[in-house]
Amino acid sequence: MAVNDSPHGLCRDCLSRAASVGRRCDACGSPRIVRHEELEDLAIAHIDCDAFYAAVEKRDNPELRDKPVIIGGGKRGVVSTACYIARIHGVRSAMPMFKALAACPQAIVIKPDMEKYVRVGRQVREMMLALTPMVEPLSIDEAFLDLAGTERLHGAPAAVVLARFAREVEQEIGITVSVGLSYCKFLAKVASDLNKPRGFSIIGRAEALTFLAEQPVTTIWGVGKAFAATLAADGIRTIGQLQHMERGDLMRRYGIMGDRLYRLSRGEDARAVQPRGEAKSVSSETTFDKDIASFEELVPVLRALSERVSARLKKSDIAGRTVVLKLKTSDFRIRTRNRQLSDPTRLADRIFSTGLEMLKREVDGTSFRLIGIGVSDLTDATKADPPDLVDHLSHKRALAEGAIDALRAKFGNQAVEMGYTFQRVRRSRPEPEIEE
Repeated sequence: MAVNDSPHGLCRDCLSRAASVGRRCDACGSPRIVRHEELEDLAIAHIDCDAFYAAVEKRDNPELRDKPVIIGGGKRGVVSTACYIARIHGVRSAMPMFKALAACPQAIVIKPDMEKYVRVGRQVREMMLALTPMVEPLSIDEAFLDLAGTERLHGAPAAVVLARFAREVEQEIGITVSVGLSYCKFLAKVASDLNKPRGFSIIGRAEALTFLAEQPVTTIWGVGKAFAATLAADGIRTIGQLQHMERGDLMRRYGIMGDRLYRLSRGEDARAVQPRGEAKSVSSETTFDKDIASFEELVPVLRALSERVSARLKKSDIAGRTVVLKLKTSDFRIRTRNRQLSDPTRLADRIFSTGLEMLKREVDGTSFRLIGIGVSDLTDATKADPPDLVDHLSHKRALAEGAIDALRAKFGNQAVEMGYTFQRVRRSRPEPEIEE
């Protein structure tokens, strides 16, 4: 948290490192000053784009600027992102769309445009990498950065570099970010959430214990609603209570999670920022307008999703060894099924056929509101899909899929329409629109 009376100050608008303890910058008069005793000593940051999908849409359509915007699917879908105006009305990410529209009926709903968001996310990522090679992406719109040792390169401490970065993202890309700065990843992530949007918050070593003591246990990564309820049943609701407990007692009660509670409640997090650009999985899913129980109706959807996953794998020149099927029932229960393959794949035919076998076991009269397919255990594509000595037709199907890919690349995705496998099987209904 910023220490208001600290002589160590930084104007986030003109980047003046003002010594004055006044409320405004001596150089430009801006009230956006951050002050902290450890301002020039901390180097671990978490950067999070503010309401990212909605911000991109508002950037591209200025008429939306002062209106509540929800990014999400149809009436049966969920909220991907809501702008801050919509959030004032109670709209939250992952909220069912019907609840979001009940809370904010005047909201403008926009279907996600993932290709555009990925494009903008890459722009932001490239700007991060210009600051330091130590960038650990968490998602399309957030990442950890370690700027230790970069002061000589940039001619300024990490806080100044980050403030300049936030200003440049806003000016050059047209969206805003919030910055959290600390001495460890856990507290940097916590700090970035404190004053959204356009936030810049600092949590230093000297104040960590005091700050954390007042926070609810859900502030700790991994403590969701269910585990918070378990802790509450044991009389534990704040991090301060955890700070007075012994590590051994916590581990006896909660196992490995007890060790995490002990360490993070005391602001102890030795995890280093791990640069990586690889995704852990590639997947696609869709939420139906009406629940579907019929196997015949689910199959063409599964095929379409498999093709989309395959296209992404091929575009990135990667493959996955484990196929993952996801189903959500009408009462919002999630079923996840996995099957590991003998070797990595990036073929739609193989992803689909593996998912199809898993789907057959799940179709028992249950109605589903969502279906998804994906692959994990990713690797490069050099060893993907070797010839199958048992399935002699696999090579021919792979060649056929390659020919179809070539036609679609030249003439568009609708250039080739097919049944739900390479066999001559008709789909029972038109393919629904896929939502990411």
